[in-house]
Amino acid sequence: MRADCHMHMILDGVYYRAAIDHQKERPDEALIRARLADYRDAGFAFLRDGGDAWGVGAFAAKIAGEYGIDYRTPIFPIHRNGRYGGFIGRGYDTMEEYAALVAEAKAAGADFIKIMISGLMDFDRFGRITSEPLPPEEIAELIRIAHGEGFRVMAHANGAAIVRAAAEAGVDSVEHGAYLDEEALAAMAEANVVWTPTISTVGNLIGEGRYPDAVLRPLFELQAENIRRFAAMGGMIAPGSDAGAYAVPHARGSMDEYRHLTNILGVGAEARLEAGAREIARRFRRGCRE
Repeated sequence: MRADCHMHMILDGVYYRAAIDHQKERPDEALIRARLADYRDAGFAFLRDGGDAWGVGAFAAKIAGEYGIDYRTPIFPIHRNGRYGGFIGRGYDTMEEYAALVAEAKAAGADFIKIMISGLMDFDRFGRITSEPLPPEEIAELIRIAHGEGFRVMAHANGAAIVRAAAEAGVDSVEHGAYLDEEALAAMAEANVVWTPTISTVGNLIGEGRYPDAVLRPLFELQAENIRRFAAMGGMIAPGSDAGAYAVPHARGSMDEYRHLTNILGVGAEARLEAGAREIARRFRRGCRE
């Protein structure tokens, strides 16, 4: 099964603000259908959207079956107000507000919950993650509430301490996972977390000119080495490109992710990625934990 386990239908791979503005009022059905057709023609049968606050991914999920695609969505990602995620998701200030968002996603037909618990990689400065992360106790409570409502949890997470905290709290998948250490990798492996490393978001930028290769190359190599280390621990790795992110176009960027991961993992890569994708498909479906 060819799959992209992390993509964003609302984004276009060029400029996120313009892409969001284009579909803020209503989903562009013709555009979404064209993208679904591109995925189908490239052989993709499973897509897991990261969600958006305007219903674009939710609309795609409703029509994806016409293209032979199993499409899963959290409806919208959830972030703490004032922290990373405000450009695409829905925010909370209190646990009561977070629980209400989980209930709203459930009523809207969400397949899982996506939480934003850290910033993202700073492509201009190696080792830096933008935005302050959430404290471990808050991460644990977010996961507990979502699990209590019968949902699996997908977490946007970068940084060793944050990923370790999420794994120890029972998160079901970690997205991105930059700057991990041995303890974080081991925590994910021990907790049976599926890691979607979205390495195309780095690999596709090298030589592109927008960011310094002096930052991108060591970041790519570190991520690649951690992917190999996690695989050696028996960890599950799923193909997910973050399609829609800058320089990661829909369908073509998804194929780039397979290329990067296959080159990194070497012999047995295809079977390993197949297993990871099938595990994501098995876990991230509505009512999976009920």
